[in-house]
This record gives sequence, structure tokens and C-alpha cells, in this order.
Amino acid sequence: MQKIIKWFSFIQDIAMKKFFKIIFSRMTLVIIAIILQLAVSVLLPYIISYFYPLNFKNIFVPIDFIFTILGIILMIRIINSDMNTEGQLSWAVLLLGFPILGIFVYFLFVRRRPPHRHKKLYKQVADEIRQYQTKSAEENNFLQQQLGKYYGQFEYIYSASGNKTYTNTKVKYLRSGEIFCAELLEELKRAEKYIFMEYFIIEKGKLWNTILHVLKQKVNEGVEVRVMYDDLGTINKLPSNFSTKLNKIGIKCVRFNSFIPIMSAVHNNRDHRKMTIIDGKVGFVSGLNLADEYVNLKQPFGHWKDTALKLTGNAVKSMLLMFLQLYQVQSQKFESFSKYIYQGEAEETPGFVCPYGDGPKYFYKEYVAENVFLNIINQSQKYLWITTPYLIIDNKLTTALTNAAMRGVDVRIVTPHKPDKKTIFQITRSSYRQLQKAGVKIFEYEKGFIHAKQILCDDEIAILGTTNFDYRSLLHHYECGVLMCKTPCLADMKTDFEKLFNETIDMKDFKQNSIVRLFCAVVKIFTPML
Repeated sequence: MQKIIKWFSFIQDIAMKKFFKIIFSRMTLVIIAIILQLAVSVLLPYIISYFYPLNFKNIFVPIDFIFTILGIILMIRIINSDMNTEGQLSWAVLLLGFPILGIFVYFLFVRRRPPHRHKKLYKQVADEIRQYQTKSAEENNFLQQQLGKYYGQFEYIYSASGNKTYTNTKVKYLRSGEIFCAELLEELKRAEKYIFMEYFIIEKGKLWNTILHVLKQKVNEGVEVRVMYDDLGTINKLPSNFSTKLNKIGIKCVRFNSFIPIMSAVHNNRDHRKMTIIDGKVGFVSGLNLADEYVNLKQPFGHWKDTALKLTGNAVKSMLLMFLQLYQVQSQKFESFSKYIYQGEAEETPGFVCPYGDGPKYFYKEYVAENVFLNIINQSQKYLWITTPYLIIDNKLTTALTNAAMRGVDVRIVTPHKPDKKTIFQITRSSYRQLQKAGVKIFEYEKGFIHAKQILCDDEIAILGTTNFDYRSLLHHYECGVLMCKTPCLADMKTDFEKLFNETIDMKDFKQNSIVRLFCAVVKIFTPML
């Protein structure tokens, strides 16, 4: 009996410790602070109106009337903006149905200019990058001749984001997180000058501990190491002093949009990129964050399927410039990029490679990632194979995919069968019906969760990067990707796709519960804002 009491007491102590850890965690305190701010912002106008009523020539003017008029004015402004149709609908519903809340959220999240603290370095860094990305007339003529019908896709990226297209870049397709991890560690150990790492999530565990051990060794050898991670993305995974500890051991660490519990539009734009640059010669782009589940050291959602690219050669320069651009704006320290540019000769390799960046419209002026997707979908002729963890897309992408299927293109989309977020999973499934009616084939990865974000088209052109087929990735986040044409690794990507189709469930007979479908339809109204 005493043993049972001891065990019960032991379990109770553990449960209480976990309870208090959750209650007093950084995430919980931030949520409470934001709820309080939101409540005060919504209730304050009513409180002021009650104690100091507004009179116009002895006529009482209700506060609701004032906010309704202001909401209509803002709605007219939104309708006449370049915001997508889905976004306009979301704001119209919010501003007309809940004007005070809608106006508060509008002024908080509808941002069309860089945050004030970024303005100082924004233009200076952009000018620095431009000198390394200028394309000569000779280069342009060469690309037109060699790329043929695909030239326009690469030219769009150059026009929209300034990212050049490169030759002589070896691209290796890494079909799993485990292979990525092995390749990454091998290249980190070879670093001689610098290691730059930018990831949405870093989480303590076996993977990060192994990487950190190598980084410490490299710092001791005199290698410059920089790490940037998204502070909000890691808010419940890392302690607030994590960056301070890294800086103390010689790793230059920056928290992207360092989070404070004050509601701000800045926090809506998160750094969702995942890339590593080593000595300007080798670069990794992937869907993988630096956490154990991404390499199947733990499996909370079944087997985790992810992919990556390893770039060696000229195109790594674009990755380097993208990293330095955000790193310097965030750290508020400007420095010349020249000392980091690799000056050596690259091995002659077939194919064309264009790493590109994307981000909020005040930063990039265009929805680069979405337009890159649309360009490749609209030009597809034989087949178009896609993997994405989430499928919550606007009318433009839906129309492009359905049109491709209806003109005879073999359009296949693979999504997860085991969800990491149950509500998002149901919203993803609610997108199947319209696409399937047009002939798009939908499959779910039976073994677990597929997190890879990639498109393969007609054996000739492909994309792999960090952008999901959802609103957050396409409209709000900083993302990166690689557009490839006629690179040898496309054959490896195709082989992996063919293997993947044998590990999926064909969702052609799937029918979603009508109540769930109704719930998803309502939630989808507001997804462009989330």
C-alpha cells in the first residue's frame, strides 16, 4: 500500500510540475497578454463612450454608428486595393460584422511598408545586393537561347526579386531528412571560413545537439558561425535566453522579429526559410527544421517525409545574399557582402538553377512564390506532381490546377494522412472536392506526415523550397525556393515521386462529413487573414 501511495505521489508531483511549466511558460504568458490587449482594445471605446458620450447639436451619436461608418470606409479602401479577392472578402465580413474588432485588427495587421526599425538599413542592403545580381546582355541572350519556352519563368523571378539564374551548379536531391542530416553534418565539418544557418524552428534534441557540437568545434577553429531563427516559431520550443547562450560561445545568433507580448503587424511576417550556406560554395535548401521529428528521431505523427537540395557552385551566391539581407536588417548592422562571395571557379555542370526569395509585399512588391507556382502550373503539358503538407489555396491557384487537369495534364497532389494540426488537416481535405471534380488526383501519404514542398513538371522543370500551398506561406511569411530546369537531379526527384505514390492512399472516394465541410467553409472565409 505504501508503494502505491509513493507511486501516486510521484506521478502527482510530475503532473503538477508539468502543469506549472505550461501555466508559466513563455507561450502561455504571451497568449494571456495578447488576450488582455485585445479585450481592452475592443471594450475601451464603449467605456469612453459611456463616460464621455459624443453629442452633435444635442443629438447623441452611438459609438457603434461611428465605427460602422469607419469600417465601411476601410472596406471601400480594401476593395480598391491590390489585395486578392479572398482577402477582400475576409476583411469585408470582419469590418461589417464586427466593426470595432475589425478596425483594430486592420490597423494592426494591414501593413504596406517596412517596420520602422528596418527602414534604416532596408535601402542600403538592397543596393548592396543589386550590384551582385545584375544580369548582362550576354547572359540574358544565353538564357533565352538555352531555356527556350522556360525562359520567361526565370525572367519573372529576376524581374520580381532580383535573383539571377545560374549555370555550373551541381544539385543533389536528398529524398529524406535522414539523408539531409548526414550530408549537412559532413559539409559543416568541412567548413573553412563561415557557416550561415537560417531556420524557422530550432528545437533542443539529438539533432540540434549534434549540430551544435560541430558548430562549437568550428568556432574554436576560427570559422565564423551565424544562426538566425524565428522567435515566434520557437516560442514554445526554446528558452528566451537561447540566442544569448549561443552568442556567449561565439556563435553570432539573431532572433528574427524578436517577440514581445504586444500585438504588432511585425509578428505576422515570420521567417519560414530553412537554409544553410557554407563558405559560399555549398548550400542546403529544404522543408526541414532543426528538430528531431524532421529526421524521424521521434515520430509524433508517424513517419516524417521531407526532402532537401544540396547546391554546390555558382547559385549558392543567391542563397548567401538572401541570408545576409535578412540577417543584417534584423541585426541592424550593415557590412559589405564582398568578403563572403566565393571567388573560385565552379565545376561545369548541366542545367539551370535559380534560388529565389519571397516575403511580405512591402519587402518584395510581388507575391513571388505564388506567381512562380502559377507560371509552372500554367505551362505544364504532360504531368504536374506536387507535395505539400497543407492545401489551403486561393481561387487563382485552384483555377490554374483545375485548368491544367482539364486540358489533359496528369495533375497529382500528395498531402499527409496523419495530421499535425487537426483543424488545418480538415480544411486541407475540404479543398479536395473542387479539384477532384476537374480531374486532379489527390493522394495522402499513408505512413505519416509529408512535409516536403515541391513541384515536378514534364521531366524538365521543378521547384523545391519552403513554401506551402497555404495562405500563410504565400502571403505573409519570408520563404525561399529553388527553380531548376534540365538539371540531372530531376530524374532522382521523379524516382522518389514514383516510390511515394506506392506509399499513398488514393482519395478519389473520399467524402467529408457535411458538418465538418460547413465548418471548414466558414473558417476558410478568414484564412487569408490568419
